[in-house]
Amino acid sequence: MTSLAVGVVLCLTGWITLYTLLCNTNGSHGSEWNCRLVTLLHGILAVCITAYIGYVDGPWPFTHPGTKNTPLQISAMVISLGYFFFDMGWCVYFRTEGPVMLAHHTMSILGILLTLSLGESGIESCAVLFGSEITNPLLQTRWFLRQLGRYESLTGEVVDVLFVVLFVFMRIVVGGRMLYCELISPRPRLIIKCGGVAMYVLSWVFMVDIGRFAYRKSQSKYRRWRDQHKLAAVNGHVGKAD
Repeated sequence: MTSLAVGVVLCLTGWITLYTLLCNTNGSHGSEWNCRLVTLLHGILAVCITAYIGYVDGPWPFTHPGTKNTPLQISAMVISLGYFFFDMGWCVYFRTEGPVMLAHHTMSILGILLTLSLGESGIESCAVLFGSEITNPLLQTRWFLRQLGRYESLTGEVVDVLFVVLFVFMRIVVGGRMLYCELISPRPRLIIKCGGVAMYVLSWVFMVDIGRFAYRKSQSKYRRWRDQHKLAAVNGHVGKAD
């Protein structure tokens, strides 16, 4: 456990150092911009490592939940744990996130700590990390597009559609299947199963927010199309009258 604690502290120090370097070299963009760059890097790194774990290194999380942690799984969790400590501290200090996101970070930290302390179910934690972080680059890209004034464009539309589709598929569909396999397997401990249920419920909380966003955006686009259609009809009528 001592080596794990040292690893987490080193990773936390690494994320803080990266953030500090970005603030010093890219200070004109502000602290949130640089924090989101760190978040983007963690998302890409976490997805790459956990994808390799799930698809290459193994075992397959749907058929082998509750198995002993491998060194690569431990490394992935330690890296992400250091990041979550950093981002949680940043969010609390700058008060940028609401209770849902803070609950997500808290549950992620507790889940990884539990998995590391038990020495098992690392493959499930890595699968959850993969499903959680795979939409992260799109979420950050959306924020950066807004800051650059390019969100109201085809690129912004594509990013939004990809984010919603990927979130529904990975968090709800695949996540639901993963939870089912976790619950019916005799290997994972009860506390791990309870944690899986909690994370899946939180995904549905996010899903409700995303559904509201998609509805508002579709309504806005429909009203814009309707107004343009009416304007075109009026212009056409005036043109014939002339």
